[in-house]
Amino acid sequence: MANDFDSILITGASSGLGEALAIAAASPGKHLWLTGRNASRLDTVAQACRVKGAAVTASVIDVMDRTAMTQFVEQADDERPLDLVIANAGISGGTGGGGESDGQAREIFDINLTGVLNTIHPAIDRMRPRRRGQVAVMSSLAALRGFPGAPAYSASKAAVKIYAEALRGALAGDGVGVSAICPGFVKSRMTDVNDFPMPFLMDADKAAEIILRGLRRNRTVIAFPLPMYLAVSFLSLLPPALAVRLLRRLPAKS
Repeated sequence: MANDFDSILITGASSGLGEALAIAAASPGKHLWLTGRNASRLDTVAQACRVKGAAVTASVIDVMDRTAMTQFVEQADDERPLDLVIANAGISGGTGGGGESDGQAREIFDINLTGVLNTIHPAIDRMRPRRRGQVAVMSSLAALRGFPGAPAYSASKAAVKIYAEALRGALAGDGVGVSAICPGFVKSRMTDVNDFPMPFLMDADKAAEIILRGLRRNRTVIAFPLPMYLAVSFLSLLPPALAVRLLRRLPAKS
C-alpha cells in the first residue's frame, strides 16, 4: 500500500528540484516545511504551494547550520509530526567559472554530505520512538560511477547513496523508511550553467512526480531516467581503467 504524506519537510526548496517537489506535494490538508537560502525565491515557492491549498512554513536556513536545522525540524515535528523529510539541498562543481578547485571540492562535500546529516538525523530521532516516518536523501546517477568533470560531486553523492542504503537496513526494525534519490540531468539553476550536451535532460516537474511516486512506494533507490540509469550502470561494470579512458572523453564544465 502506498504511503500518504501530510507533513513534509524539504530543504533546498527555493529553486530547481526542491521547488518542483514542494509544488508537486502541495494540496489541501498538507503542511509543507520549506528551507532555502534565497528569501525571495523561497517566498515565491511558498506562495505557489499555498495557492494549491497547502499550509506552508518557510525559513531561510543554511543546512550547514546544525543548530538551526535541528530547531527547525523539531519545531515542525512538534506542530505536526513529520511524515517525510527530503534532504534535497546540495551544490555541484563548475559553478564558479571553472572546475572543482580545492575550496569548491571541500564545500561540495560539506553541503552535500554534512548538510544531509544535519537534516535527517533530527527527524530520525523523532520518528523512531513513534515507529513511523520516512527520510530521503538527494543523490545522483553520478553516484554510480565517478565522473572526471565532477569528482567531488560524484563522490559526495555516492556517499549519501551508500549511507541511505545502509541506514535503511539499520532502521528497518524501527519503522522508519529511508530512500536514496538518484536523478540524471534535471533542468534547474544547477544544470543551466552546463554548456555541454546533457542526455535525457528532464523537466523538474516531471522529475518531481517520479520522485514522489517512488517515495510513496517507499522504494530504496529511485533512479531515473531509465536509459541514463542503464548507461551509467553499464559504465560501473566496466574494468576501472577502461571506464576512466571512456569518461575522460566526456566534456567538462567550462
